Amino acid sequence: MASLVEKQLFKSLLSAFLLVLLFSETVYSSRKTMDQKKPCKHFSFYFHDILYDGDNVANATSAAIVSPPGLGNFKFGKFVIFDGPITMDKNYLSEPLARAQGFYFYDMKTDYNAWFCYTLVFNSTEHKGTLNIMGADLMMEPTRDLSVVGGTGDFFMASGIATFVTDIFQGAKYFRVKMDIKLYECY
Repeated sequence: MASLVEKQLFKSLLSAFLLVLLFSETVYSSRKTMDQKKPCKHFSFYFHDILYDGDNVANATSAAIVSPPGLGNFKFGKFVIFDGPITMDKNYLSEPLARAQGFYFYDMKTDYNAWFCYTLVFNSTEHKGTLNIMGADLMMEPTRDLSVVGGTGDFFMASGIATFVTDIFQGAKYFRVKMDIKLYECY
C-alpha cells in the first residue's frame, strides 16, 4: 500500500516538475534579446532653445519659471519650461520634424548641471508618436547620455539612449544641442 502511494506521489511530483520546466522554457525562449551594439532605430536631431528675456515673445521657446537669486554662480534652482523645435539640421528656421516639450532645472551648486524631462512629439509624414527622455545633463562634459524611457505611436514602448552634444551656446539667450538617439528596444 505504501509503495502505491509513493509511486503516485512520485508521478505527481515528476509531472509538476516537468510542467514547470516546460512553462519556464517557453517564457524564456520568447524573451527578446537586446544587442547593445546595434540599435533597432537611430536618429540625429537638433534641439533649439531660445530663453524668453522679456523682449522676445515671438521667438522664445522657453521661459524660466523659477530663478531664485543669490544661490551661487551656477543657476542653482532655476527651473525652465520649454516647447522648442527639433530639426534635422542646425538651422532654427528649418521645418521642424518634432517639438521638444518639457522642463529642465539646474540642480548643482558647484558646477553647471541640469536635469531634463521632456517628450519629443512627432507629427510629420515620416513619424507619428512620442519619445520620452529624462536624465542628468552634465553640461561641462563633451557628451552626455540621457535615458529614453518610453514612447507612443511609431515609438511604442521604446527604450534607449539620447546622447547630447552642445553644438552652440550663446549665453543665457540661445543654445543648440545635437541629440543622437539610439533605440535598443523597438516594438
